[in-house]
Amino acid sequence: MSFYVKSNDSFVQEKPVFRECPHCLTHAELIPQASPSFASLIKSRPRHAGFVFECAACKEPRFARLAVRSFGPDQVELSANVVEIERAKEHFHFGYLPTAVGLPLREALDCYTADLHTAFGVMCRRAVQAAVANTRATGGPRLLDLFSEVIQLAEIDYDTSQTLQTLLFDSCAPEPSITAEQAAVLIEVVKDLLYQCFVRTAKLKAAVKMRRFFAGETTQKVTPIASLGKKIHSG
Repeated sequence: MSFYVKSNDSFVQEKPVFRECPHCLTHAELIPQASPSFASLIKSRPRHAGFVFECAACKEPRFARLAVRSFGPDQVELSANVVEIERAKEHFHFGYLPTAVGLPLREALDCYTADLHTAFGVMCRRAVQAAVANTRATGGPRLLDLFSEVIQLAEIDYDTSQTLQTLLFDSCAPEPSITAEQAAVLIEVVKDLLYQCFVRTAKLKAAVKMRRFFAGETTQKVTPIASLGKKIHSG
């Protein structure tokens, strides 16, 4: 699939494109609004060209760039891979996290959105180290054990898993630099670790407490059969 800028400056796309909007968080269609002219592309012959789309849900502008594939006498062919300048923010259940864990995690997710991989790794280390200290004080699950489970479940390769383990848990070692691919793995690992450690635990405790409450209410309101029989005979 490709996009095209025709010689009459019309913009043609073979199929609609859908992305999550950073403004309304809806998975909506990107509707083309503005593109470079055919003459300007032919004259400058750039490797990438800038475009303006509109979110079909909230009508906010979405800025993106497309790689140029080829220049022809009647059209310029562009890649269908729309690289957005403004990406959707990563989300998490921050209300379940202690402040010492939530603050660095927020910054970590902002760094990831901005493609600041080294800063993202550093803030992930701070968030996880704060979580380790919290669980050690409260008797919660060991994050290193959870980390090993996540690595096995996700079938993460040895080199990546060792890099991430050093980054997150070896506070005495300097933070290793991470690539974009390793950052993509790291964000899922950290989110899963903190979800299991805090969010899942809190939700499970709340659900059990609620079940017990309603079970107790039901027991108090139900009259035992033996007692009911005695009342009938005495009447």
